[in-house]
Amino acid sequence: MSLRADTPAPTTPTSEVRRFGRSQKWVHRATAALMGVCVATAACLYIPQFAELVGRRELVVRVHEWAGLALPFPVLFGLFSRGFRADLGALNRFGPHDRTWLRAALRRDKRRASRPAAKFNAGQKIYASWIAGATLVMLGTGLLMWFTHLTPLMWRTSATFVHDWLALTIGIVLAGHIGMALGDPEARRGLRTGSVSRRWAEREHPLWRP
Repeated sequence: MSLRADTPAPTTPTSEVRRFGRSQKWVHRATAALMGVCVATAACLYIPQFAELVGRRELVVRVHEWAGLALPFPVLFGLFSRGFRADLGALNRFGPHDRTWLRAALRRDKRRASRPAAKFNAGQKIYASWIAGATLVMLGTGLLMWFTHLTPLMWRTSATFVHDWLALTIGIVLAGHIGMALGDPEARRGLRTGSVSRRWAEREHPLWRP
């Protein structure tokens, strides 16, 4: 028995789903680039071997300062995008399933069923909140160190202490973040192209309804 020519062919669900739009990809790339410049220039300022290799300390300081000042701007521009604002709202909501995900992570339970997640899992939400707060602290302490004539010596000394140790912590956390990304090619593809496979989405983010 043959199908008539005007009979529509049966449809199947698409194999890919849209995860990120242009604004989300742009904000992530710009923020990552500026953060990379901050980390690289900080290494050149604080690690003697890198300092000797690069030289021109004054130029490195200026690049570090301006990259740090520019760091919040990709997010601020992203706020003009409805999709980006929706993702920020999702990152700021912590529900019962996120607590379940965290308990499973702390127990090192790798079963997918024990780690329910919507568009973002609990680990991604905690990372996003922490790095946003750390960036603001780094910006504030950096300004105190830059405009030395506006603050007392004790403030500048405290700001330098916080800035240096928080920078080290950020470097460690970023290394972990990059390591997690390297272990998940599909997640990287989502940030690069905006799309992920439906199978990956259903496995890693079963509560997400794109």
